[in-house]
Amino acid sequence: MCTVCTVAIIGGLGLSRWLKVDDTVSGVWIGAFLVTIIYYTIEFFHYTIEFFLFNKINFWGRDFLISLSYYALAFIPLYTGKIIGHPLNRIWGIDKFIVGAFCGSIFFILAVMLYSWLKKKNAGHAHFPMEKVIIPIISLIIVSAGFYFLTR
Repeated sequence: MCTVCTVAIIGGLGLSRWLKVDDTVSGVWIGAFLVTIIYYTIEFFHYTIEFFLFNKINFWGRDFLISLSYYALAFIPLYTGKIIGHPLNRIWGIDKFIVGAFCGSIFFILAVMLYSWLKKKNAGHAHFPMEKVIIPIISLIIVSAGFYFLTR
């Protein structure tokens, strides 16, 4: 994960809301954004807190609780604000926004893993400049385009 990816994800989310595309597409970008925030929070607890406190704040299920908290902090206000939960705003029987967020999270994680695998296969070097940013963002664009054409 890198900060450039996070900024690009925020830009993609803003663009999708500005263009008033379907909620599945916005959900893809929200899901990817949640993954980056979760990653940075876990890294913060793992490195920064341990450095300053000289001990680990590590307990069973810590990462799961952090992840669950961020998803709850994202979806509960959307539910109370009636952005998600409308009975006619569904795909495959599930709210479009939630489906998009789930797919965005999964595909973003897979794209980051793909980049790590490609880098490892290339003796620890990227194949081209900004590969670390381009692979995850392109994967999100492909998933967004798929949902865009699926929900038309």
